[in-house]
Amino acid sequence: MRITEAARRLGTSPRMLRYRETLGLLPATRDPAPAPGGTGRGGGHRRFGDAELRAVALALALEKRYDVGPAELAFGLRVLAEPQVQAGVRELGERIGRLSAPPTRALDFEKEKALRLLRRR
Repeated sequence: MRITEAARRLGTSPRMLRYRETLGLLPATRDPAPAPGGTGRGGGHRRFGDAELRAVALALALEKRYDVGPAELAFGLRVLAEPQVQAGVRELGERIGRLSAPPTRALDFEKEKALRLLRRR
């Protein structure tokens, strides 16, 4: 189905669905563009099937349940998908006291303490 029908079924607007697409919150599916000189339909329009509708419905439900917007949800996905972003967010969480340091740091501290004691001998 086309974007207008999908928006109607989801209770949102085509503009909001396009915005979600720019944020990366929609599965990457489009009609293929017609071959050069071809007369076939397509033109790269997004087509929505049941899987795409379920994905958008899940995103809408998560936003409502956790009181977040589409941009926040997109960033959450980025944190999960990109290790560098995840590490940066974790570091921030540790620095502001929202997250505790991973246990390996505590073990590293104990290791360093033991090595200092051994060096004194």
